[in-house]
Amino acid sequence: MATKNSVLQIIVTLLAIFLPVGKSIKFNYPAVFNFGDSNSDTGEMTAGRGWQLPLLYGQTYFKPPSSSGRFSDGRLLIDFLMNAMELPFLNAYLDSVGLPSFKKGCNFAAAGSTILPATATSICPFSFGIQVNQFLRFKARVLELLAKGKNFSKYLPTEDFFSKGLYMFDIGQNDIAGAFYSKTLDQILASIPTILAEFETGLKKLYDQGGRNFWIHNTGPLGCLTQNVAKFGTDPSKLDERGCVSSHNEATKLFNLQLHALTKKLQGQYADANVVYVDIFSIKYELISNYSRYGFEQPIMACCGYGGPPLNYDSQITCGQTKTLNGTSVTAKGCSDSTDYVSWDGIHYTEAANQFVSSKILTGKYSDPPFSDKMPFLLKLKF
Repeated sequence: MATKNSVLQIIVTLLAIFLPVGKSIKFNYPAVFNFGDSNSDTGEMTAGRGWQLPLLYGQTYFKPPSSSGRFSDGRLLIDFLMNAMELPFLNAYLDSVGLPSFKKGCNFAAAGSTILPATATSICPFSFGIQVNQFLRFKARVLELLAKGKNFSKYLPTEDFFSKGLYMFDIGQNDIAGAFYSKTLDQILASIPTILAEFETGLKKLYDQGGRNFWIHNTGPLGCLTQNVAKFGTDPSKLDERGCVSSHNEATKLFNLQLHALTKKLQGQYADANVVYVDIFSIKYELISNYSRYGFEQPIMACCGYGGPPLNYDSQITCGQTKTLNGTSVTAKGCSDSTDYVSWDGIHYTEAANQFVSSKILTGKYSDPPFSDKMPFLLKLKF
C-alpha cells in the first residue's frame, strides 16, 4: 500500500507535468495599514482589553499560541496576504510588548468592531472611526519621531510609505450580524446607507492624508456562521439549501451591493487612487457550497465548541472555556483536525479556510478591477 508521502510525491509530480506554470505577481507596496474586525485582528483587542485567549487559539501556527492574539486556530486571511506581498505579519497598533516593528505597516483592526460608532453595550470600543483616528495619530507621531533624525526609521515607516502603502479594509460584519438581535430585517436593510456613509467618511480622511491604494473586502455569508445558524436557524424554513440563514445572507448581499456601488463611486471620484473591491462573499459561499471538493468535511459545524453534531456550538460556553452547565462541568474543546473544518469556533474561520480564501483572492478573479490575471496554482492537499 502506498504511504502518505509517496501519494503526495505522485500528486506533486502530476501537477508539475500537467499544470502550466503561473507567473507570480509582484506586489510593490512598501507597507500595509489594515482596518477591520476579528477577521483581521492580529492582537489589537487582546492588548486593548487585556484579554488572554485560551491556548487553543493560535495552536496551529503560533508558538506559544497565546502570543498570537488572533481569533482562529492559526493564521488569518491577512497573514496569508502579507506573505504573498513578501511582507512580515502586521503588528497590532495597541500591542506595545515585544518591541514591535511598524516599519512595514500597522494593524488597527479589533475584534467586535463596527463601522458605526460604538455604543455603551458594544463589545469593542474601537469602531472604524476610532481606528481611522488611531491611524491619524500614528502617522503624526511617526513623522514627529522621524523628524528628530534618530534611528527611528529602523522601526517606523518613512513618510513616502503612507502614500505608496496599501490600505486594507475588512469591516461591517458586526454592524449587520449584531443588528439581528434587536432589529427586523427591514430595519437592518434600511440602515445600510447610514453604515456606508460612515465608512465613506473614514475613507475620505485616509485619502486626504495621502492614502492612494485601497483594498475593500466585502462581507462574507453571515447566514452560514455557526453562531447565527444556532440562534436564528432553528426553523428549517428559514434556511437556504446550504443550511445557512436566509435573512442574514439577504442583508449581507444588499450591504455588499451598496458597498460595491460605493467603491465604483470612489473609483470615479478619486481618479489618482487605486480602489479595489474584493468579493469575499462569493469565495466563502463557494467554499461552503462545495466544501468536499476543496478537501473539507464540515462546512458549518464548529471545530472548537461544545454540544457535538450538527453544530457543536453553545452560546453559553466559548472555545476553550470550562463552565458548569446544568450542574455539570464541561469544556468547549477543539476537534482533532481543524483542517477538516471551515469554522473554527462558530464565528471565525480556521487557518485552512483562511488559506483557501486567500488563494482565491490572489487569482484576481474576485476583484473589481482585477489586479492580476495570473497567479501561482494553489491547492489544499490533505492526508
